[in-house]
Amino acid sequence: QVQLVESGGGLVQPGESLRLSCAASGFTFINHWMYWIRQAPGKGLEWVSAISGGGGNMYYADSVKGRFTISRDNDKNTLSLQMVSLKSEDTAVYYCAKVGYSGNYDYWGQGTQVTVSS
Repeated sequence: QVQLVESGGGLVQPGESLRLSCAASGFTFINHWMYWIRQAPGKGLEWVSAISGGGGNMYYADSVKGRFTISRDNDKNTLSLQMVSLKSEDTAVYYCAKVGYSGNYDYWGQGTQVTVSS
C-alpha cells in the first residue's frame, strides 16, 4: 500500500532553515508528480510546491518562491523540501502528497510540524 512518511520538522527562529524529507513506498515513485502541501493553524490546506516524476519541472507558490526548493531522489524514493529564510507565516503542518493519474493528489502522509517563532 502507498505510504508517505514526512520528517525533518521542528522549531526554528525566523530567518533560519529546515529541510523536510518524505519517504515514499508502495507505488512507482518516478511515475508520479509529488506535492508539498501545508496547513497553518486554523487555516485550510495550501499547496506549496510540485515536482515532476523525473524531477525536471518544479513549481512553487508565490508565498515561498525563492526561499523553498523542492527536489527528489528517484533512486531512494524520497522527496525533499529545503526551506530557507523561514518566516512566522511558514508555521504549519507540512505534508507530502502523491499525485494520481487524474492530476489530483490521492495520498498524503501524516505530516511534520514546522514552527517558526522567536
